[in-house]
Amino acid sequence: MSLPAINQEYFVDFLVKLLNIASPTGFAEPAIEFVEREFSQFKQLELSRTRKGALIAKWKVDNDLPPVALTAHVDTLGAVVKEIKPNGRLKLSRIGGIQWSSVETEGVWVFTSRGEKIRGSVLIDTASGHVHGAEGSKTPRDDDHMEVRLDVRTNSESETRQLGINIGDCVAFDPRVEVTNGFIRSRFLDDKACVANLVAAVKSLTEAGLSPARTVYFHVSNYEEVGHGAATGIPSDVVELVTVDMAVVGRGQESDEFHATLCTKDGGGPYHFGLNNKLRALAEKYNIPYKTDVYTFYGSDGEAFWRAGGDVALALIGPGIDASHNYERAHMDGLNATTNWVMAYLLD
Repeated sequence: MSLPAINQEYFVDFLVKLLNIASPTGFAEPAIEFVEREFSQFKQLELSRTRKGALIAKWKVDNDLPPVALTAHVDTLGAVVKEIKPNGRLKLSRIGGIQWSSVETEGVWVFTSRGEKIRGSVLIDTASGHVHGAEGSKTPRDDDHMEVRLDVRTNSESETRQLGINIGDCVAFDPRVEVTNGFIRSRFLDDKACVANLVAAVKSLTEAGLSPARTVYFHVSNYEEVGHGAATGIPSDVVELVTVDMAVVGRGQESDEFHATLCTKDGGGPYHFGLNNKLRALAEKYNIPYKTDVYTFYGSDGEAFWRAGGDVALALIGPGIDASHNYERAHMDGLNATTNWVMAYLLD
């Protein structure tokens, strides 16, 4: 049996739109709504929300096999306003592991509590070369020296507050999405690329007139980047959980951008040996290009569920993504391999 074809144009269009929706952790509702609207076109899915805002899509199958689940997350790295400085600029508190050096000079949107958007840029506080000279290159890129310069007339704390900006307001970094030569480069491919894998798999199966082998839940998480996204929301009768999240690409890693990867161990420990082997067998059965790897500085939503007491077999697959938590890049080969792996798992 061969797997259904993946609609490449649909996949890229959906992913680009999702990437361009600002959704730092705590502010992911617009992205959740977008995925919910997309899932709603598939009438076989029963949609619901958890109390903390995650999206659950249930594809019910009439048999006695115990259900399984897959999870991916739409929340991203970002920041909140930590302090309004005397000069009217903003000091930030980061959400997740954003690297300051990777966002220096990047554009941002500040989302105020009264629903307005204000444009700005992230700069070092010694940015002007004609003022600070060599000092600017030596200034540490850290929480104390990075600031947001707002694109409005303000030179004081009071003027900035009059704009409606307050402590705790959300700050979203520009994704800078570009599609070229089979590559997609953008911030926050972690993990919006994998949400696209799930949606594209559902679309391909639906258009081919196929259904999963058993009831399946798709859990779209909104708090993964801070460690507790899927700690709740996975039904208690689920026996297997496959986390779909990026594969780490870089020095010392087996993963690359042209394969899907099975992570056997990460910073939280090993995944489930039996489910890992099941996924390996499926990849080989369907000729899905994959690798196996170990990630040292990594945790997943599946682990969040395990740590919360979830009693499931757990595995982690995903496309290779270069420069994680930086300006990321993926290739359609790895993205397609992951979508195919998801479909193979659902059909088996």
